[in-house]
Amino acid sequence: MRILGLASGSAALVLSLAGTALACDIKDFSAEAKCVGGKGVVVVTDTDPSATEATVSVFLKGAGGVETKVGEQPVKGSKKGARLTFSEDWKPSATYRIHVKADGVDQDIQPDLVTPSTACRTESATAKPTASAKPSPSRSVSAPAESATPAPSASESDTAPAGAPGNAPSAAVGESNLAETGGGSHTGLIAGVAAALVAVGGGAVYFGTRRRGARQNG
Repeated sequence: MRILGLASGSAALVLSLAGTALACDIKDFSAEAKCVGGKGVVVVTDTDPSATEATVSVFLKGAGGVETKVGEQPVKGSKKGARLTFSEDWKPSATYRIHVKADGVDQDIQPDLVTPSTACRTESATAKPTASAKPSPSRSVSAPAESATPAPSASESDTAPAGAPGNAPSAAVGESNLAETGGGSHTGLIAGVAAALVAVGGGAVYFGTRRRGARQNG
């Protein structure tokens, strides 16, 4: 009986130790401030091997003990480490309190998170000059294209006056030809008709007077 009692007691002790080893602990959580894509983030890592579900809350500590809640997310830890990312445009040397609440845990990660002395905005500012330098070659290329457009207008101005003098003499020649042909044809006809009328009239008078004289003598 004593042997059985000792065996059961040792087994219970082993099980209790194993349970405490697999339980969630605040030491399994860590936090850090990073820059991702030129923006600040707060990353919380959970390496709890028991995979206990927990809730992580991030608070920004201000002056006079005033806190501002940044965000809250659930997490389930693992040996490799489960990560939570909180988007936060943190300022240099700012202090954040990270609270973890789970089965058997309701504590803050110690010590509090203090951000680096350099903000993430410096990285985004250095990337801007590279983008502004690109438009310069496009302006130099568009300049010669505009200077080449006046060329066809000059050729059109040269061809325009060439057609004007060619049309002027043709109109003058037509008018002179019409004047000459019209005047010669009408004059000949009028003279011929007048001569014929005079001859007919003279003959009629001559024969009329001769007949009258013959009647009187008879």
